[in-house]
Amino acid sequence: MAQEWNIRSRGHVCSVCAQPFADKTPCVSVLRETENAYERLDCHPACWQGLARDWEPFSVWEGVYEAPAPAAAKHEPLKKETAESLLRRLITLEDPAMQNAMYVLAVMLERGKQLVERAAKPHESGGILRVYEHKKSGDTFVVLDPRLRLDRLGEVQQQVVALLSGTHAEICSTF
Repeated sequence: MAQEWNIRSRGHVCSVCAQPFADKTPCVSVLRETENAYERLDCHPACWQGLARDWEPFSVWEGVYEAPAPAAAKHEPLKKETAESLLRRLITLEDPAMQNAMYVLAVMLERGKQLVERAAKPHESGGILRVYEHKKSGDTFVVLDPRLRLDRLGEVQQQVVALLSGTHAEICSTF
Protein backbone atom coordinates (compact mmCIF):
# COMPACT_ATOMS: atom_id res chain seq x y z
CA MET A 1 0.00 0.00 0.00
CA ALA A 2 1.20 3.51 -0.78
CA GLN A 3 2.64 5.27 2.24
CA GLU A 4 3.93 8.65 1.09
CA TRP A 5 1.49 11.51 0.77
CA ASN A 6 2.00 15.20 0.39
CA ILE A 7 -0.62 17.83 -0.28
CA ARG A 8 -1.35 17.95 -3.99
CA SER A 9 -2.84 21.05 -5.56
CA ARG A 10 -5.41 20.89 -8.32
CA GLY A 11 -3.72 20.89 -11.70
CA HIS A 12 -4.23 23.71 -14.17
CA VAL A 13 -3.90 21.47 -17.23
CA CYS A 14 -5.46 18.10 -18.04
CA SER A 15 -3.23 15.20 -16.99
CA VAL A 16 -4.25 13.31 -20.14
CA CYS A 17 -4.32 15.84 -23.01
CA ALA A 18 -2.20 18.61 -21.40
CA GLN A 19 -4.74 21.28 -22.42
CA PRO A 20 -5.45 23.98 -19.82
CA PHE A 21 -8.72 23.98 -17.93
CA ALA A 22 -11.10 26.86 -18.59
CA ASP A 23 -12.47 28.69 -15.55
CA LYS A 24 -15.75 27.28 -14.19
CA THR A 25 -15.63 24.09 -16.29
CA PRO A 26 -16.09 20.50 -15.06
CA CYS A 27 -12.99 18.64 -13.90
CA VAL A 28 -12.48 15.03 -12.79
CA SER A 29 -9.92 14.54 -10.00
CA VAL A 30 -8.41 11.11 -9.42
CA LEU A 31 -6.09 9.67 -6.80
CA ARG A 32 -4.07 6.74 -8.07
CA GLU A 33 -2.29 4.50 -5.59
CA THR A 34 1.23 3.55 -6.71
CA GLU A 35 3.69 1.35 -4.84
CA ASN A 36 5.11 4.11 -2.62
CA ALA A 37 2.89 7.15 -3.08
CA TYR A 38 -0.42 8.56 -4.24
CA GLU A 39 -0.54 10.30 -7.60
CA ARG A 40 -3.17 12.93 -8.38
CA LEU A 41 -4.58 13.33 -11.87
CA ASP A 42 -6.91 16.14 -12.93
CA CYS A 43 -8.67 15.56 -16.24
CA HIS A 44 -11.32 16.90 -18.58
CA PRO A 45 -14.35 14.60 -18.17
CA ALA A 46 -14.08 13.35 -21.79
CA CYS A 47 -10.37 12.60 -21.37
CA TRP A 48 -11.04 10.62 -18.19
CA GLN A 49 -13.83 8.63 -19.87
CA GLY A 50 -11.58 7.82 -22.83
CA LEU A 51 -8.50 6.95 -20.78
CA ALA A 52 -7.43 3.33 -21.22
CA ARG A 53 -6.04 2.14 -17.90
CA ASP A 54 -5.07 -1.12 -16.24
CA TRP A 55 -5.48 0.23 -12.70
CA GLU A 56 -8.37 1.12 -10.41
CA PRO A 57 -8.40 4.61 -8.89
CA PHE A 58 -8.07 4.98 -5.12
CA SER A 59 -10.59 7.83 -5.27
CA VAL A 60 -12.45 9.76 -8.00
CA TRP A 61 -14.55 12.89 -7.72
CA GLU A 62 -15.98 15.53 -10.01
CA GLY A 63 -15.73 19.23 -9.40
CA VAL A 64 -15.58 22.57 -11.13
CA TYR A 65 -12.20 24.07 -12.02
CA GLU A 66 -11.72 27.55 -10.62
CA ALA A 67 -8.83 29.54 -12.00
CA PRO A 68 -6.58 30.89 -9.25
CA ALA A 69 -7.06 34.52 -8.34
CA PRO A 70 -4.06 36.75 -8.92
CA ALA A 71 -1.89 36.85 -5.81
CA ALA A 72 -2.25 40.09 -3.93
CA ALA A 73 0.78 41.35 -2.08
CA LYS A 74 -0.08 41.44 1.60
CA HIS A 75 2.33 42.52 4.25
CA GLU A 76 1.21 41.24 7.60
CA PRO A 77 3.76 41.69 10.37
CA LEU A 78 2.85 38.41 12.08
CA LYS A 79 0.58 35.72 10.79
CA LYS A 80 -1.52 33.85 13.33
CA GLU A 81 -1.45 30.05 13.08
CA THR A 82 -4.70 28.72 11.64
CA ALA A 83 -6.15 25.23 11.65
CA GLU A 84 -5.44 25.00 7.91
CA SER A 85 -1.82 26.13 8.07
CA LEU A 86 -1.21 23.85 11.05
CA LEU A 87 -2.75 20.86 9.23
CA ARG A 88 -0.50 21.55 6.23
CA ARG A 89 2.58 21.70 8.48
CA LEU A 90 1.69 18.51 10.33
CA ILE A 91 1.12 16.62 7.08
CA THR A 92 4.59 17.57 5.84
CA LEU A 93 6.12 16.33 9.12
CA GLU A 94 4.65 12.83 8.68
CA ASP A 95 4.84 12.29 12.46
CA PRO A 96 2.61 9.39 13.60
CA ALA A 97 2.32 11.03 17.04
CA MET A 98 0.37 13.87 15.38
CA GLN A 99 -2.23 11.68 13.60
CA ASN A 100 -4.97 12.37 16.13
CA ALA A 101 -4.37 16.12 15.96
CA MET A 102 -4.34 16.04 12.13
CA TYR A 103 -7.68 14.25 12.12
CA VAL A 104 -9.26 16.72 14.58
CA LEU A 105 -7.96 19.66 12.50
CA ALA A 106 -9.37 18.12 9.31
CA VAL A 107 -12.77 17.64 10.97
CA MET A 108 -12.68 21.26 12.19
CA LEU A 109 -11.98 22.45 8.64
CA GLU A 110 -14.70 20.19 7.24
CA ARG A 111 -17.25 21.58 9.69
CA GLY A 112 -16.08 25.08 8.79
CA LYS A 113 -16.83 24.20 5.15
CA GLN A 114 -13.22 24.71 4.05
CA LEU A 115 -12.66 21.01 3.33
CA VAL A 116 -15.00 18.58 1.59
CA GLU A 117 -14.67 14.85 2.14
CA ARG A 118 -14.37 13.11 -1.23
CA ALA A 119 -13.75 9.49 -0.20
CA ALA A 120 -13.16 7.17 2.74
CA LYS A 121 -11.33 3.85 2.56
CA PRO A 122 -10.43 1.32 5.28
CA HIS A 123 -6.77 1.40 6.33
CA GLU A 124 -4.67 -1.56 7.42
CA SER A 125 -4.19 0.07 10.85
CA GLY A 126 -7.90 -0.27 11.58
CA GLY A 127 -8.60 3.40 10.93
CA ILE A 128 -10.07 5.01 7.84
CA LEU A 129 -8.16 7.02 5.22
CA ARG A 130 -10.25 10.08 4.45
CA VAL A 131 -9.66 12.09 1.27
CA TYR A 132 -10.49 15.78 1.62
CA GLU A 133 -10.43 18.53 -1.01
CA HIS A 134 -9.95 22.19 -0.11
CA LYS A 135 -12.96 24.06 -1.49
CA LYS A 136 -11.07 27.13 -2.72
CA SER A 137 -7.64 25.86 -3.75
CA GLY A 138 -8.55 22.32 -4.78
CA ASP A 139 -5.65 20.93 -2.71
CA THR A 140 -6.13 17.31 -1.67
CA PHE A 141 -5.44 16.06 1.85
CA VAL A 142 -5.33 12.38 2.83
CA VAL A 143 -5.84 12.09 6.60
CA LEU A 144 -6.05 8.96 8.72
CA ASP A 145 -9.16 8.81 10.90
CA PRO A 146 -7.74 6.92 13.90
CA ARG A 147 -11.21 6.20 15.28
CA LEU A 148 -10.61 8.24 18.43
CA ARG A 149 -12.22 6.98 21.61
CA LEU A 150 -14.27 9.42 23.64
CA ASP A 151 -11.95 9.09 26.64
CA ARG A 152 -8.98 10.33 24.53
CA LEU A 153 -10.79 13.30 23.00
CA GLY A 154 -9.94 15.74 25.83
CA GLU A 155 -6.23 14.94 25.55
CA VAL A 156 -6.26 15.45 21.77
CA GLN A 157 -8.24 18.67 22.16
CA GLN A 158 -5.57 20.04 24.54
CA GLN A 159 -2.85 19.02 22.07
CA VAL A 160 -4.62 20.87 19.22
CA VAL A 161 -5.12 23.99 21.37
CA ALA A 162 -1.42 23.93 22.32
CA LEU A 163 -0.41 23.53 18.67
CA LEU A 164 -2.64 26.38 17.50
CA SER A 165 -1.42 28.70 20.25
CA GLY A 166 2.23 27.89 19.53
CA THR A 167 2.92 26.47 22.99
CA HIS A 168 3.51 22.87 21.86
CA ALA A 169 7.33 22.65 22.07
CA GLU A 170 7.82 19.69 19.69
CA ILE A 171 6.15 21.26 16.68
CA CYS A 172 7.26 24.83 17.34
CA SER A 173 10.92 23.88 17.44
CA THR A 174 10.63 21.95 14.17
CA PHE A 175 9.86 25.05 12.10
